[in-house]
Amino acid sequence: MRYNKITWGRGLLFLFALLWLVPLVWMLQTAFRPKQIALSPGFSLEFTLQNFATVWSAAPFAQYYFNTILIVVGVFAIQMVTATMAGFAFARVSFAGKNIVFLLFLVQLMVPADVLIFPNYTVLKELSLLDTKLGIMLPYFASAFGIFLLRQMFKTIPPELDEAAVMEGFSKWRIMWQIYFPLARPSYIAFGLVSVSYHWNNFLWPLIVTNSVENRPLTVGLAIFAQSYEIGAQWTEVSAATLLVIAPLMVGFLLFQRQFINSFIHSGIK
Repeated sequence: MRYNKITWGRGLLFLFALLWLVPLVWMLQTAFRPKQIALSPGFSLEFTLQNFATVWSAAPFAQYYFNTILIVVGVFAIQMVTATMAGFAFARVSFAGKNIVFLLFLVQLMVPADVLIFPNYTVLKELSLLDTKLGIMLPYFASAFGIFLLRQMFKTIPPELDEAAVMEGFSKWRIMWQIYFPLARPSYIAFGLVSVSYHWNNFLWPLIVTNSVENRPLTVGLAIFAQSYEIGAQWTEVSAATLLVIAPLMVGFLLFQRQFINSFIHSGIK
């Protein structure tokens, strides 16, 4: 009976996976098909790269790529520093009201990011940071999820390591970066996956705060490209542009999927 339940469960998961793949397969097929047969129901072995050439020349996707990579790398680099220091403080430093402050950080996990758009926009306007890459990144320099994840990881490290390091003359700063930081590598990988994928796909906030090509990320550039009057309902170009946007994440997952899964397992995410 239990075996039958497991089989049925796997069958349902496989069915849902196939349903999820339908739009992806359709997009891949349309992106490489000639325009005249793009929407024909029949199967054809004809393919072309002209759609990608058209898209690349029709919009500044090179600039969009540069903006997105800069934003994603910049946000994660700052988050890694802030989350490491906060996680270490909550795990190993004693101070008044630590549990209450940590609880407030956890409350942030329950607050949708879209709720904070208006106050964040107001702050950026006062700081004259609208339509800047720094303006896109600034609200995400601290991550409640990253702090929680690293705090839980740091608490699993034996405190005897701290005592031995103190006897060797290590300060808390050296203990954090030379002992805790290397030991928490799986958690950093897991957090990096979440951070990079979120900010690579982030759309609403960059759409609101950017107006120029020099600062738009890929998601906003794709939306403007798809809605332009030159494209209209030409699905081959739209599909090719979409593939350009999602290809780096797809390739990264296919190349490092085993490391992705192992990093989440080792970091304690169930």
